[in-house]
Amino acid sequence: MKNGWMVRAGEGGRLIEDFDKGFVAIGWNELGNLNELKSKKDIAKAYKIKFPEQKPGKEALAVSTLHKFTSIVQRGDLAVTYDPSSRNYLVGEIVGDYEFNPQTVGGYANIRETKWLGKVSRDDLKQATKNSLGSVMTLFALKEHVIKDLLCVLDGNTSVAGVDDASGEDVEEDVSKDDVINQSKELIKDRINALDPEEMEELVAALFQAMGYRARVSPKGPDRGVDVIASPDGLGLKEPRIKAEVKHRNGSMGSQAIRSFIGALRPGDRGVYVSTGGFSREARYEAERANIPLTLVDIDELASLVVDFYEDFDLDGKALVPLVRIYWPVDY
Repeated sequence: MKNGWMVRAGEGGRLIEDFDKGFVAIGWNELGNLNELKSKKDIAKAYKIKFPEQKPGKEALAVSTLHKFTSIVQRGDLAVTYDPSSRNYLVGEIVGDYEFNPQTVGGYANIRETKWLGKVSRDDLKQATKNSLGSVMTLFALKEHVIKDLLCVLDGNTSVAGVDDASGEDVEEDVSKDDVINQSKELIKDRINALDPEEMEELVAALFQAMGYRARVSPKGPDRGVDVIASPDGLGLKEPRIKAEVKHRNGSMGSQAIRSFIGALRPGDRGVYVSTGGFSREARYEAERANIPLTLVDIDELASLVVDFYEDFDLDGKALVPLVRIYWPVDY
């Protein structure tokens, strides 16, 4: 079986649109063209010169990542990256050798041309695969069971990789605090995404209440695009008067949906559009130029808000997404 690699599209997937154009990339541009560094030892020397104050652990990880990307990753290898806003993995094949090009992918100059084969929803994968893909490392090798699962779903078949598929495999890297935080957030997003549409509306209402507003879910019927209403007094007489649309479905929302929602807002309203499937670029542009303040909330932002305000959720809200606090040693 071919080798496979996860390549993160920047922090929070901020470079996913650049990656989608046919590339994977990593940073550390300060080191220049890595083709001029013939070995891992040369990369380590150059790194020490550019980053003399870096901690040994981070230095070793960076050098290893750069060496893998330039010398270990090969044409024909599987490439995977993740869009947290849509919860989709891009799956493709490395088709180019290492290049140094600061103009191709915003902020990341070390690139490999990639042919994307398709997208795989995180929700279609087995739990063992989700766990393996949870690391926040910039670049890491994929285990065999993960590659099989991704390709199986990509081909339109039901996921076949079970939890036991991960047993007996060595863990390549120590688990860091960032890994735990990132994986826990993805698991929280999994739990949120498992809610049905009515429960999702209740979760958004519970979130507003935890923020200090009085909120209610709109009665079923012709709500003209308003699913949840929140205000300081609960009657909508005091501002801000918040109206929220909640869409819980696969696929990103487009500009037409945003325009329709804006049409339901009145002077003095504040709009919140929640879409677990994310938003298109045109939809975000439509929200930015709206005359009435409008905030777009995707599944990634929703999970962050739930975590931030979870302690103030009422019992009904906590029952929708049961969570437990985890403690971590300081400076570990």
